[in-house]
Amino acid sequence: MVHHSARIKVLGARHSFNGIADSGGDLLSLDALNAITDVDQRNQTVTVGGGVRFGPLCAYLHREGYALPNMASLPHISVAGAYATATHGSGDHNPILAASLSALEMVTADGEVARMSRAGDPAYFDALQVGLGALGLVTSLTLDVIPTFDVAQYAYEGLSFEAMELHFDEIMASAYSVSLFTDWQQPAFNAVWCKTRGADPTIHDGETPLFGATAAHRDLHPLPGTDAQSCTPQLGVAGPWHERLPHFRMEFQPSRGDELQSEYLLPRQHAAAALRSLKGIQARIAEVVLVNEVRTVAADTAWMSPCHHRDSVAFHFTWKPDWAAVRVLLPLIEACLAPFEPRPHWGKLFTMDPAGVRQQYPRLLEFQELARGHDPSAKFSNTFLKTYVLGAD
Repeated sequence: MVHHSARIKVLGARHSFNGIADSGGDLLSLDALNAITDVDQRNQTVTVGGGVRFGPLCAYLHREGYALPNMASLPHISVAGAYATATHGSGDHNPILAASLSALEMVTADGEVARMSRAGDPAYFDALQVGLGALGLVTSLTLDVIPTFDVAQYAYEGLSFEAMELHFDEIMASAYSVSLFTDWQQPAFNAVWCKTRGADPTIHDGETPLFGATAAHRDLHPLPGTDAQSCTPQLGVAGPWHERLPHFRMEFQPSRGDELQSEYLLPRQHAAAALRSLKGIQARIAEVVLVNEVRTVAADTAWMSPCHHRDSVAFHFTWKPDWAAVRVLLPLIEACLAPFEPRPHWGKLFTMDPAGVRQQYPRLLEFQELARGHDPSAKFSNTFLKTYVLGAD
């Protein structure tokens, strides 16, 4: 099918909010490629089909005594799609999910199957980790795994913006993964979620305040006032990594469901200054946002990762399903963040100038050359990729 298609893209979990996965031609589902190969114990890897989602994969790994180092907020998304768009979890020492990729198999523009690996193709494997769907159709991925571990999750309420500005590094270093949530209705974060590995030292005990934020005595939802039944357990109850690192349980509808999303990743050292800048339009954000999450991500080496060679802070916005209002607000947010070198998440909504986005990626020209070599007729391209990554035909 790939060989005979003029334009073709893959349907993943449909969690992208812009046009990165759109096709002017054929759409191909890889849902049938859902096999999980037994863990290679000698190399500490697992191989999965291009249609596998994190929920089933992580449950399997845990049963076998293994884990992935980190997870995104949702276990419902596909592994291939998350890696292709540089999706991430949270944590000072946790890079994007695709950093665990050690090999992949993909169908190239001529319909041939190519297999590439970190060991066999070191010169450009970092380009493949975040391929943006521009290099081929990924049908198989081999991932590094680690021994399984437990996580206990603690939640706090009412962290002031001032406390975040004064103690950001200490807050983010207090657990394996930390997320701050605000709906901008007041000058404070409604909640702080701290996910602590069982073997790690922790300051969390379920009672001691966190820089003025009080320990929650009930499970919280990121959206204030929303029932927390769909969320992963909190209150310090330890459990398997894959049942704590995401924010939402696999068996429930993810997040709110009816929403839009944007995300910007900045150099980590600008976290407090970026928050202060956004405070200038707090009332405007509060009108449209459902929740704004702030978390950290470690630097990586993937050419097209928003965290390429820089430790980052992510400002993730979950919006009300009102594109007209979001479209007006995004330029204001982007203007506030402009002094801090923001890079947008590849799968979220943004309105940044395409040339400005491209300038943020020092290896973009090499990526463009690689894409032309893999796909000379641009059958894997689309309007989004031409605009923000590859340039016009």
